[in-house]
Amino acid sequence: MIEKTKIASILPYKENYTTSKAQAAALWVSDFYKFSKFKKNNFIFGNTDKKDYLTKNYINIPLKTLKSKFYSTTNEYCDEFLKINKKKKFDIIEIHNRPLVLKYLYEKTKSNFVLYFHNDPLTMKGSISIKERENLLKISDKIVFISKWVKKQFFEGLEQNDSDKTEIIYHSISKQKKFFKKEKFITFVGKLNYSKGYDIFRDALTKILNEYKDWKAFSIGDESRERPIFNHPRHFELGFLTHKKVLNFLNKSEIAVVPSRWEEPFGRTSLEASSRGCATIISNRGGLKETTDYCIILKKNNSKNLFKELKKLINDKKFRKKLQKESFINVKHLTKDNSILIDKLRVELLKKYQLNYNKNKLRIINIYNTGQKSNHRLYNISLGKKFTNGFIRNGHDVLEISDRDFIRQNRILSVQNTQEKFQEFLINTLKNYNPNLIFFGHSKNIEIDTIKTMRNLKKDLIISQWNEDPVMQSLKYSSDNINNLLKYSNYVDHNFITTDPSVLKKQKINTQNFHFFFVPVDKNIECFEVYKLNPKKDLFYAMSHGVNRAYLKKGKTDERIKFLNSLVSKIKNIDYDFYGYKNKEPIWGNKFYVSLINSKMGLNLSRGKPTKYYSSNRIASLMGNGLLTFIDKKTQIDDFFSKNELIFYENLNDLADKIKFYKKNDKLRQKISARGRKKYFALFNEIKTCKNIINICTENKNSFFQ
Repeated sequence: MIEKTKIASILPYKENYTTSKAQAAALWVSDFYKFSKFKKNNFIFGNTDKKDYLTKNYINIPLKTLKSKFYSTTNEYCDEFLKINKKKKFDIIEIHNRPLVLKYLYEKTKSNFVLYFHNDPLTMKGSISIKERENLLKISDKIVFISKWVKKQFFEGLEQNDSDKTEIIYHSISKQKKFFKKEKFITFVGKLNYSKGYDIFRDALTKILNEYKDWKAFSIGDESRERPIFNHPRHFELGFLTHKKVLNFLNKSEIAVVPSRWEEPFGRTSLEASSRGCATIISNRGGLKETTDYCIILKKNNSKNLFKELKKLINDKKFRKKLQKESFINVKHLTKDNSILIDKLRVELLKKYQLNYNKNKLRIINIYNTGQKSNHRLYNISLGKKFTNGFIRNGHDVLEISDRDFIRQNRILSVQNTQEKFQEFLINTLKNYNPNLIFFGHSKNIEIDTIKTMRNLKKDLIISQWNEDPVMQSLKYSSDNINNLLKYSNYVDHNFITTDPSVLKKQKINTQNFHFFFVPVDKNIECFEVYKLNPKKDLFYAMSHGVNRAYLKKGKTDERIKFLNSLVSKIKNIDYDFYGYKNKEPIWGNKFYVSLINSKMGLNLSRGKPTKYYSSNRIASLMGNGLLTFIDKKTQIDDFFSKNELIFYENLNDLADKIKFYKKNDKLRQKISARGRKKYFALFNEIKTCKNIINICTENKNSFFQ
């Protein structure tokens, strides 16, 4: 698991991941990377124009909008990362100090997310408000804070003050083996500004240096803005030094001072100084107290108190040496130890989301209208039922949910909004059943927020929808169907339709995650072999004004009626049996089968203009039960069936002639019907169709036609 796991660590684009310019967050990532078991496939992302990267696994993201007032650099940074992620497909994405980056990436990729807070969340865009922080808890898999103080700030104002999604992992340092000989140096490391207390350091050290002539003061850092000026002949400003040089200088220093005014999220300088055996003085701000247990904490953070404590350390050499030794020996946060915590966190994430995942044994929630309201009269044309059968026969476990029946039944029993109740039901079912795949069809009852919540609860969850209705432009009915599809198409992993996706592409619809599937047959549903029987009727056709309407709607007509009227006038000697036509009501359930098997031939006429690969599910009822079936050649279904298996007609006259021909040639009709049924079951049975759906959903790019 560790060897194959791919991890992306994303730094703020302003954080310089280089030897010459690295600061706290970059050092954090670099230090822990070196000890990680995951280092082989852990890549670190950032932006810099330097080349002295801290580690070899760094990937630089060049940015064009760094100084632009019109474009979001954060969005560009994220978009460039997403291009890389599309190829590498990271299992875990770790985002450092940028809640807005998490929010942006969460909408666009399925990885497990860890958000690291190196600063006060209440001062950062994307985590200032209570609502923003509640959302971060919702969409993150883990949130890591660098101190108790930072965690406390995050939960400020929230109803809860903790979560099992949160961890504290401190900045850390590697322990120095050798205690170096000290020189009479008092050192300040950090930005040379007022918030870091540089003026306090200046004022106290001016007095110390005047009184103790054998001591020197050093300042390591820079500041481009307004800052205190410290002029003294034995004070030296060294500017910005590399991290290695800073540690080397601390090795030589007797005393280090961290007199910050601002609330330090942690205070890495204090940790580094004490680990290098400095007698360290700190203020009582933010997370500074969490850096070391062996230091002097200023009761009041001003130059007077600092001068007093410095004088005590200088005068009491025994006390100073004791403090130095104790802090050197008892380093509070070690990189090697905390690296184990980070790796453990990663492993737990992977375990959580890989639980019970086996491509050969999936748990599937199949959501569709099971038709309880209509007393299951649609069982024989229900694709949802065929999918359940196919999934089970492939060895998977299936939990069926009838969304419409749930809502209808709860409307009577509950005063709560039934739509809200259904969302709760789905989410709680997900928690209990822990599915690998949610597969739904023709539902408008699943809210987008519910899909997002389910993905957050289970990151490796696959969600796909199917739709069997037409999507051609020529049909007014299709526009509503397309809208229903598009409601979810960008939020699910895959969309399965019974029309070739090129038809949608011509309508300028993004079809990247659309797949064609042929209406499947099921051995327990399409169970007749009409070509072996002796039917009394010649030609069967059944239509309705919608599967949810049991009866014809008065005054309603469509192009199929006109087509049938013309056809009937040309086949006067044919004994046809048409339903949903000329006031003859539609038939359902068992009555449908009684009539179907009493005809030798069947007409596969669907709504709208003939469109590539589209057919209503009547084609499975006709061919699957062994009727000689007629279909318009413009559907291009001759890509799958030959003229010796399925009869293709060019136009109305051609259809009429072929119906009359096969009425007279009974043996040929039987042979073609038998071959057609055999081919259909070979290509598009419920087991093979569902196996291919699983292959596509689990990114095994098998074709439906193999």
